[in-house]
Amino acid sequence: MANNGSLKSTIAVSLTNYLDAGAIVAGASGLTLWQNYLCLGAAVGAIIGGFLADKYGRKFIFTYNLLVYMTGVLLIMLSMNFPMLLCGFLVTGISVGVGVPASWTYISESSEVNNRGRNICISQMSWGIGPMVILLLGMLFAPGGYLFGWVEQVAQLFIGTGQPEHVVNVFSSRIVFLSLFVVAFIAWNLQRQLQESAEFTKGQGEGAEKKPGVIDNIKVLFSNSIAVKTVCFLATIYLTWNLVASVMGFFQPHIYETAGGVTNEQANWMNFIQWFIIVGVTFITSKLIDKTSHKAIYVFGLVAALCAWLVIVTIGVNGPAGLWAFAILWGVQGGASPQIFYALWGSELFPAKFRAGAQGLMFFIVRGLSALWGLVFTYIYGDNGEGFTIAAYCMIALLAISLIVGVIGAPNTRGRALEDITKERYGENY
Repeated sequence: MANNGSLKSTIAVSLTNYLDAGAIVAGASGLTLWQNYLCLGAAVGAIIGGFLADKYGRKFIFTYNLLVYMTGVLLIMLSMNFPMLLCGFLVTGISVGVGVPASWTYISESSEVNNRGRNICISQMSWGIGPMVILLLGMLFAPGGYLFGWVEQVAQLFIGTGQPEHVVNVFSSRIVFLSLFVVAFIAWNLQRQLQESAEFTKGQGEGAEKKPGVIDNIKVLFSNSIAVKTVCFLATIYLTWNLVASVMGFFQPHIYETAGGVTNEQANWMNFIQWFIIVGVTFITSKLIDKTSHKAIYVFGLVAALCAWLVIVTIGVNGPAGLWAFAILWGVQGGASPQIFYALWGSELFPAKFRAGAQGLMFFIVRGLSALWGLVFTYIYGDNGEGFTIAAYCMIALLAISLIVGVIGAPNTRGRALEDITKERYGENY
């Protein structure tokens, strides 16, 4: 029964990841602009939400946060002008940032020792299913898509007939965001029924009369040398990989069209297939991660990622062979990516009192720098992909750093209770 309990709660909490990745892909048509607002919003939300989860509990975040997400999505859906649209993306991003550290923390704390890796992988699968579903809906509802006739009917219902074409076309995007609103509402109802994490409840019982404040937890985090080293290690492996992955998440269809020379529809279908591969490989990883060396899986994922970008600087992606090799290899790496281990190790290597806060801090660093990197990448890449080879070498360097640092610092936590890991690293006082 415990096994089923942790699986059910994992699925409920993992919907946060579906909503995060889904919002990113749904806004990808705006490229850097939406990326920056979502990333910056998520960065701000993460550092706030992580420490709030440590002070008030993981359930506190689940009870209220998705209401903020639904508000942001509603603003996007109903936007009548540019500022309203940007505000919607910023609010949505903040909610995403608030929810992610609490989600990963809760999943690890509510998992059995021999299922912790599996449950984190299920969370990652949700991150892949989000883009896959949103891409499919986007293609079906887009002008010329199979369901665009229905979109036109919805538009006529709300704004009448005889409207300009671009006004009608935007309803395809509004409907895609409506799907995120519906999923967020379902997720909110599931998450607010969850029980508080036993790890958090235990900590509150030991010192219930004096709850540490957010500033107190930040001070404790930075005053502990082991915690600081752990932040540096995890932020490095996650940031260097995420700088590449964030570019792929937003610019991939554009890259396929400009560098690969395919049509927009072909690029979207390739992207869809790639996300399908990511979900499939993540499922396989979920069956292996609690029984196999973490370091071996980590190396496998990054070697696949490096091979994907080496294809670009050797074969190139101008022909179908190189383009598909790149797409498949990047899909394979996504199923064993550093993000899985960042989520897993990030919840294992910190004590419960600042576990979510530490993850929120790292998420703040990574998403904030990813937003800045998006601007740098567009400059390197050029308007028509003329700087793609130089950009590829930058990606290879970043992935190599993630590989080397991860191999050197990979912890031995598989099959161990969170309490035991904390005692070994921090002593009895944590």
